[in-house]
Amino acid sequence: MALYTDTVMDHFMHPRNVGEIADADGVGEVGNAKCGDIMKMYLKIKDGKIEDVKFETFGCGSAIASSSMATEMIKGKSIEDALALTNKEVVDALGGLPAHKLHCSVLAEEAVKSAVKDYYDKNGIAYDKSKFPACEDCESCRMV
Repeated sequence: MALYTDTVMDHFMHPRNVGEIADADGVGEVGNAKCGDIMKMYLKIKDGKIEDVKFETFGCGSAIASSSMATEMIKGKSIEDALALTNKEVVDALGGLPAHKLHCSVLAEEAVKSAVKDYYDKNGIAYDKSKFPACEDCESCRMV
């Protein structure tokens, strides 16, 4: 059995939505000091929907594939739908990840949340702070 699914390999070799949005409405950056992965997510939001999303990831193939898949899953969705995205949904959409790479999908979820939080903060939009855990409490650091 292969370590990575065809979908993971496709998103690693041909990532979608790579790059930066210069005038992004929300930008989130997360990282995992234990494995060295860093993800930066850019959101362009119009009328409460994610009109465009881009990412820059410094990390392994699983991190790049997770970032790519997460952007595909939230593009065109409402902010609330993007916030509801879970790392499990990212893993399922990729057809699975090895157990020691699951933290990459958690980083993708956290990058989306971080970008949405930035959007809320920039626009003075009130939000439930419990939906945005502090960096030191993030799940991905505990998974490695």
